[in-house]
Amino acid sequence: MYLIAGLGNPTREYEKTRHNVGFEAIDILADKAGTTVTDKKHKALYGKGYIGGQKVILAKPQTYMNLSGESIREIADFYKIEPENIIILCDDINLSEGQLRIRLKGSAGGHNGLKNIISHLGTQEFPRIRIGVGEKPRGMDLADYVLGRFPKEQQAAMEEAYRDAAEAACMMIEDGADAAMNHYNRKNKENS
Repeated sequence: MYLIAGLGNPTREYEKTRHNVGFEAIDILADKAGTTVTDKKHKALYGKGYIGGQKVILAKPQTYMNLSGESIREIADFYKIEPENIIILCDDINLSEGQLRIRLKGSAGGHNGLKNIISHLGTQEFPRIRIGVGEKPRGMDLADYVLGRFPKEQQAAMEEAYRDAAEAACMMIEDGADAAMNHYNRKNKENS
């Protein structure tokens, strides 16, 4: 069994912001897994489905970004899911808009949601798919940037990134993480 969690902030106020790209990718994954992410439990909206014959729990933690680990830990404990089967989808300001980077482990890299998950799981060894939202403009407050929305000219690239992130998560489950990393991490290099 896998847990795939998209990070973001709850409430309409934060919909479509840079910080909520994980939620957007989860919505696309829900279609692929034949479920909806609308049940409320474990401090999250969640749904159960199948990807590549594997049972998956899809989750959108409702704790706000900086406390995402509370929900992730609760779900992982309840369903007895090991960290290596927890895939996190989140934003990354160090990647250009729409670029993906898949890692099997690593530090939080300054991302407070990942930092909280690492704290609650007690390990950095869980896969994550980082979705690039672009670097914040000089002089702009980081919170204002990540809680801002994408300009019209970037929206099509971001929609493609959400689909790619969902496909990458499926590939990690169906073909293994190495296949997904080889495909998506290389695709980024070719496009840069």
